[in-house]
Amino acid sequence: MLDALQAQLETLYGIRCAYRAKDFLVDAEAARALGGTGRSREELLVADDGESLDLALYLEPALLERVSRHEADAEALLNEELPGFCEVTEGVSHFVYVAQTAQLARRVSMLELEAQAEVDKFAVCTLLRWGTGVAGWAQRLIGTLFERVRYHEALSAPERWRYVEANRLAKRYCTRLLPAIRAGRLDRLLSELRHTYRLGAEAKLAWFAR
Repeated sequence: MLDALQAQLETLYGIRCAYRAKDFLVDAEAARALGGTGRSREELLVADDGESLDLALYLEPALLERVSRHEADAEALLNEELPGFCEVTEGVSHFVYVAQTAQLARRVSMLELEAQAEVDKFAVCTLLRWGTGVAGWAQRLIGTLFERVRYHEALSAPERWRYVEANRLAKRYCTRLLPAIRAGRLDRLLSELRHTYRLGAEAKLAWFAR
């Protein structure tokens, strides 16, 4: 599942990550030892000493197992396991984005990371569903991902602000993708997504907010 999902992201954005998310998976005990909060079924753990970057990815085993059952059936995955699939996608998105920015020796903000993950969930799901009826489905997906949301009660005020703002920025951007989806213009959609993915932090957030 993780290899397939990472390959989808790499194809979507025309990139190739030197590392595989599956090789950085850790269990709950290791995640806690590395500073994980234990609040989420998905966490990317990052340690940066200024010279090297260490990554670890935690995905709740039950979540990963449940989602993996539908790996070969995109329709069942999107209809029956959409929330779980989005959580797994977010974890892989975080991993790939941090690894890519590290290779470019560029720092990434938490807001940029979260906003990109929200866009990635929308893009991956839409492309899996591509075909007849995708426009209406993508419109409903915006409601699911960006409007009918709840935030963990244990979030600090700055954390909550970051998640709310990432949601707002991603919703604005993904809404602007709908005309290309309605027109069935996959070329236009991919061109836009790839251009935006490569923007630096401030430029990306400003582009999302337009």
